[in-house]
Amino acid sequence: MADGTPARPALPVARHRRRLLRTVPFGLVAALACGATLARASPPLVDAPADIAGLAPARRLTPPGPTVAGCPVFPPANAWNTRVDDLPLHPDSAAIVARIQSAGGQRLHPDFGSNPAYGIPFVTVPADQPLVPIDYTAYGDESDPGPFPIPLDAPVEGGPGADGDRHVLVVREGTCELFELYVARRSGAGWAADSGARWNLLTGALRPLGWTSADAAGLPILPGLVRYDEVASGAVRHAIRITFATTRRGYVLPATHWASSRTDADLPPMGLRLRMRADHDISGLTGHARVIAEAMKTYGVIVADNGSNWYFQGASDPRWDDDDLGQLKRIPGSAFEVVDTGPVVAP
Repeated sequence: MADGTPARPALPVARHRRRLLRTVPFGLVAALACGATLARASPPLVDAPADIAGLAPARRLTPPGPTVAGCPVFPPANAWNTRVDDLPLHPDSAAIVARIQSAGGQRLHPDFGSNPAYGIPFVTVPADQPLVPIDYTAYGDESDPGPFPIPLDAPVEGGPGADGDRHVLVVREGTCELFELYVARRSGAGWAADSGARWNLLTGALRPLGWTSADAAGLPILPGLVRYDEVASGAVRHAIRITFATTRRGYVLPATHWASSRTDADLPPMGLRLRMRADHDISGLTGHARVIAEAMKTYGVIVADNGSNWYFQGASDPRWDDDDLGQLKRIPGSAFEVVDTGPVVAP
C-alpha cells in the first residue's frame, strides 16, 4: 500500500464466528415492525425492503442501484443501496465510536489495492455455467445446498495458497444470482467450504434469521465491496463493508447473525450502520479516494465481520492506484458517527 505497510496484517485476523441456535428471537417483533415478512420457502428467507432496517420510505427515492454483469446488485430500495446521510444519529453513537477507537487501529484502512493478494475477488459466469458439488465442512446446517455454478478455477481471496477467509464470489448472468463461499478449497470435482450462501440479486431476500452466510453477519459480501469501475465512473451508490476487532452479541437488520459473546452496549453489533460525518472536511482528497469518502458520507459503512478496526473492503483489481487509496488512511475513526437504522436483535 501507499505507506509501505500491507493492506492487512500478515497473519489474517481470525473471525470469531459461533454456531448458534436458529430460533427467531422474541426481540425480532420490534425489528419487523416496519413490515418485513417471512417468505414461504425452504429454508425460509426474509423479504428485504429498505424499511426493515429502520430506513424511512422517503429514503427509497434513490438513484438506480449498482449493477454487475447486467444484474442489479439488489433493488434500489434495498438497505445496501439506501442513503443514510440524513437519518437520525444513534443515541449511543459517541460511546460506540469511542469504544472502537480505544481498541487501536484508529484510522480508515482500505483492505484492497493493486496487489491481487489484497481485496476480495469475484467472477461472473454465463447462465449455462456447469454446476459443481459443494461439500460443507463447518456450517452446513446454515448454508444453502449445492450444486453451485462455481468454476474450478474461480479466484480465491488471498490467492490459491492463502490462509484466512478464502472467500469465493460468483455472479451468474441471466438468473442474476450471487454465490458466495467461506474458507473455500477445491475438492474433487467441486469445492469444499465452511459455509456458503446463494443470493437473489433481483429481490435482495435476507438469510433466515439467526443464520450466517459466507460472512459472519449473515450478509452478502459483493454488495459491500468497493469496485473499480464504479469508482472510476465517479460515484459509489451503496454502503461499504467494514470490520471491527470486537463486536456485540446481536445484529441489526439486514444482518441476520452475530459473532460475539460480548453484550456491552457500546460495542458495535453486526449490521450496524455508520457514516462519515457531514462536517468532516474531505476537500483535500483527490481522485478515487474522494469518491469513496463521498460514498461513506452518503451511504455509510455496514459492520459485516470481526477483523481489524476500520478496515473496509474492495474488489481485487490491478487498476487500483495504491497512492490514491492511501489518502484514506489519514481519516480517523472519530470522523464517523453511528446511524439509527433500527433495534438490535439479541439472542
